Amino acid sequence: SQPVLGELTASQVTPDSVQLEWSVPEGTFDSFTVQYKDAQGQPQVLPVDGGSRRVTVPGLSPSRRYKFNLYGVWGRKRLGPISTDAVTAAAKPEEEPPSEPRLGELKASQVTPDSVQLEWSVPEGTFDSFTVQYKDAQGQPQVLPVDGGSRRVTVPGLSPSHRYKFNLYGVWGRKRLGPISTDAVTGEGGSYALHCALSDVAAAEPEEEPPSQTRLGELTASQVTPDSVQLEWSVPEGTFDSFTVQYKDAQGQPQVLPVDGGSRRVTVP
Repeated sequence: SQPVLGELTASQVTPDSVQLEWSVPEGTFDSFTVQYKDAQGQPQVLPVDGGSRRVTVPGLSPSRRYKFNLYGVWGRKRLGPISTDAVTAAAKPEEEPPSEPRLGELKASQVTPDSVQLEWSVPEGTFDSFTVQYKDAQGQPQVLPVDGGSRRVTVPGLSPSHRYKFNLYGVWGRKRLGPISTDAVTGEGGSYALHCALSDVAAAEPEEEPPSQTRLGELTASQVTPDSVQLEWSVPEGTFDSFTVQYKDAQGQPQVLPVDGGSRRVTVP
């Protein structure tokens, strides 16, 4: 018997497409055709195979009413049409450009006689890159580029006991935002009369088989600030029960700092 077309509906409407769905209450069709006129009024035909019950009509224009006619092909006969109207969605507005990023606070940390570590925050947005600007001890302008993902940088090659003003700019597209600023005074290079000796505490009575001789490696000073020095050392062989650091303070008084045997660094305050 002759197949029957049911109802045609439009679904999933976008600015440039409409999905059509239909039913076939009785029988089967060999194929279908969708006919409509484009935005220029030109007739368009979209063939669809007989097993389908939906098709997406592409290439439409936004905010426009279209009338769709669907025919069913059965042998040599064309049955229908069934019809529906649909209005395409409005064109999506261009995405708003990202809001301008914002620089937070700049502060100096880990000040040594010849370097300063700067840290900063970015409360909103992201920057493409940063630049740190300052004048060296001779008054010459210096520029240090920093990538946009960083939030800290160490400024090297400074002079001891010198006040520096650091300006940090954020680069966002073609804009340079900022600066945010901070001052820092480098540490006093070489003014510490530190005489550091690292010695092991006398071992307890030896076991029947005494352990192999323990050996101290190298002692280095790092993270020097105006009022402290961090010491680091190595133990290439064996283990120590504890360590002591001995030095003389600014008044020439001997000082002793005990350190547990598992440590390899200590800050002398």
